[in-house]
Amino acid sequence: MELTWHGHSTWHVTVGSTDLLIDPFFDNPKTDLEADDLETPDYVLLTHGHADHIADAGAFSDATLVATPELVSYCQDEFGFEDAVGGMGMNIGGTVECGDAFVTMHRADHTNGIMSEYDVDAGMPTGFVVSNTKPTQVADEESTTFYHAGDTGLMTEMREVIGPYLEPDAAALPIGDHFTMGPWQAAIAADWLDVDYALPMHYDTFPPIEQDPDDFAREVKATGSSAEVVALEGDETFDL
Repeated sequence: MELTWHGHSTWHVTVGSTDLLIDPFFDNPKTDLEADDLETPDYVLLTHGHADHIADAGAFSDATLVATPELVSYCQDEFGFEDAVGGMGMNIGGTVECGDAFVTMHRADHTNGIMSEYDVDAGMPTGFVVSNTKPTQVADEESTTFYHAGDTGLMTEMREVIGPYLEPDAAALPIGDHFTMGPWQAAIAADWLDVDYALPMHYDTFPPIEQDPDDFAREVKATGSSAEVVALEGDETFDL
């Protein structure tokens, strides 16, 4: 599995021959790319409807959309998406097969209103667990699994559900504070998730979320976690 960070919460995930793009937003200081520089992925995954997560979704409207039904409806009207998983999107707790990947949707602790001419309720904010095998109660040591937490605060589901049952090997966690977890809460999340790799995201895009990822690394170490913090440069790829 290849994980490429394009800054903020934008990730390009390759599982086998399947390409997934999560939360496309290229107006951030970590990337040198524009949306038009990327080929259309097979799937676009949207965690929630805030502009810094869906602003460039329209550039990839030929892809299959993975989001809550409320957000799917909005993106079909706003960006012209025609295809969505299940025909209407998916919802929390569900797992869908996306080419060579299995995508499980989980809740995130955040807000999700879309402020436009008409206020839109985009459903509950989410995160995604992406794996090359279908999750079951039987642990599969051969599987590779990536958790994109979305915009979230620290929540006990990371310790009670996502970590022990969905078993991510790596987690992309927001560290920007102000709108999401900051470094110390994100470090606790990495510990609760019991991941091998913790990848910081959602920082340095705007003044309120400027952070030093080294602070996150120190906080992870302070928890006693054995997770390795991998702070990618913009447009850098990590092989999981």
